[in-house]
Amino acid sequence: MEKECLACRKSPLDKNTIGINKKMLGNQLKTFYCMDCLADYLGCSVEDLLEKIEEFKEEGCTLFI
Repeated sequence: MEKECLACRKSPLDKNTIGINKKMLGNQLKTFYCMDCLADYLGCSVEDLLEKIEEFKEEGCTLFI
């Protein structure tokens, strides 16, 4: 089943978007935000989130494999 954004209903959400939601908001999440809505929710930019995704990938985080 495709995941959609909790706020704006954008879908489908890609695996990196789902991964960053889990990393930033908790691994047990059942609902997710798109990158734009997550950035708004966290008070940062989409670019900030993309940088964090790359950092987590480099660290070997399994949410981004």
